[in-house]
Amino acid sequence: MSLFLCVDCGGSKTSAVITDRSGTILGRALGGPSNFAYMSASAFTDAVRVAVSNALKTCVSPPSIDPIPLPPNTEMFASAWFGISGVDSLAAVANASTALSALLGIPLGPRLVVANDTHLLAAPLRLHPDIKHAVAAIGGTGSCVVSFQHQPSGMLSELARTGGWGWILGDEGGGFHVGRETMRQMMYDTARSSLGMEPVLESFGIHGVENAPEVLPVVHLPEPSTAEAAATVPSYLLVAREKRLSQLAPLVFEAAFKDKDPFALNVLKVCAEGLADQIAMLCREPGEGPNLKPRAVEANKAVLCFGGSLVGIEDYRALVREALAKKGHVFRYVEFVDDAAAVGAVGLASLGRT
Repeated sequence: MSLFLCVDCGGSKTSAVITDRSGTILGRALGGPSNFAYMSASAFTDAVRVAVSNALKTCVSPPSIDPIPLPPNTEMFASAWFGISGVDSLAAVANASTALSALLGIPLGPRLVVANDTHLLAAPLRLHPDIKHAVAAIGGTGSCVVSFQHQPSGMLSELARTGGWGWILGDEGGGFHVGRETMRQMMYDTARSSLGMEPVLESFGIHGVENAPEVLPVVHLPEPSTAEAAATVPSYLLVAREKRLSQLAPLVFEAAFKDKDPFALNVLKVCAEGLADQIAMLCREPGEGPNLKPRAVEANKAVLCFGGSLVGIEDYRALVREALAKKGHVFRYVEFVDDAAAVGAVGLASLGRT
């Protein structure tokens, strides 16, 4: 069968889309989180297995009620493209490729493309023949920014990247940054904290913004190591440490954009500026010659491709673009890729027709 598979593996979910050679979507399904840096190879493979085997249910004749077992008994995929958060080195690409080759029955080589998930976001570059460069910016649970150049072959080559270093070392402008910046500002100046932020503290069992410093042990304590210990602690301590702060983002966004809370809005401006700084690092400064930053892109000759749950909110994207404009970086085109796996699968099929 000539099926084309694209899988977007992120920190919150796994999205698999399958098309035929014409680019018509035949199947799609979701799986659990699949950030390659945060989980074992077997857990990563299981998340991909769930998404792909369920997406295949509508790709066989007759359609199946049950998930299609993997690896398949016959060769089903002409090619597959995986964009995986946490795949940030050649070693990670090799390890993920080996696991996926065994899972899908696709031999290692050009039919199986494995890269960081930002590569999927840059697909809209093909829609703008008047430019050759794209900057893909992920702003979801975490963040990562990568610049690309369009090659005559139709493929995209990576020029430079920044971020994608996880919640301890980076994730500027992502969910973890939003949660961390909220708590930092609340502890720095409790008098300035607004009543609109009380739900953030209440999610940790803390009442009153004046008691914000009580969040410190909640943030730093590790998860219980045994079931017996887990039965004796509050539910919020059962959440993985890196998620305790990132899960606050929806509360902060609601306070900022729905309730117009000035404290929450200021937090998001700081975070948006952090993501804008990452994007600006890959751009040439206005008036700057190409010799100083030969791999940098000129914003006015490139497309900025956003992807991720936070930048999926238009008001937050506007804050990022406003921060970029203040730095002199105004992109010719700006796109939000709502369904990276679908865009990638359709693009993969188009390359299969050439």
